[in-house]
Amino acid sequence: MTQRITMTSAATILAAFCLVPGAVFAQTPAPAAVSAAPAALFVSVGDKPAILYDALSVKANKLFILSRFHPLEVLVKLDKWTKVRDAEGTIGWVENASLGDRRFAQVSAATADVRASAAATSNLVFEAQRGVILEVTTPAADGWVAVRHRDGQAGFVRSSQVWGG
Repeated sequence: MTQRITMTSAATILAAFCLVPGAVFAQTPAPAAVSAAPAALFVSVGDKPAILYDALSVKANKLFILSRFHPLEVLVKLDKWTKVRDAEGTIGWVENASLGDRRFAQVSAATADVRASAAATSNLVFEAQRGVILEVTTPAADGWVAVRHRDGQAGFVRSSQVWGG
């Protein structure tokens, strides 16, 4: 049994296809304003050095060994692996078991001034050279990060002078 489509019914079907999407789009709300990018999430290597791999497998190529407490930016987090970026921009994978609970930052400026309080006019506690790793004791607020050196000295550093804070 075949059905005949008349010109009138074909025109009706065609009009329905043309009008329905327009009606759906007309009811779709305008997109919301673009919000700022989320803040970067940082982690650090634990108490023992970690291996940075080029893929998420211990059989993958080993890129290099990360020293303990090395700060890393999280790009992708999976059950057993995390894709990370280091301060120099190298991207790779580390096993989650190699990551620690404490957070560290690396001095990115030639010299970072660590001050007694979160103010440029407060007393200078010590200076840290590029590459020095500092423990983050309080997350960044108002452009300052509370840090502690492994020798015990503590203070505040401008967040623009460290990476991973």
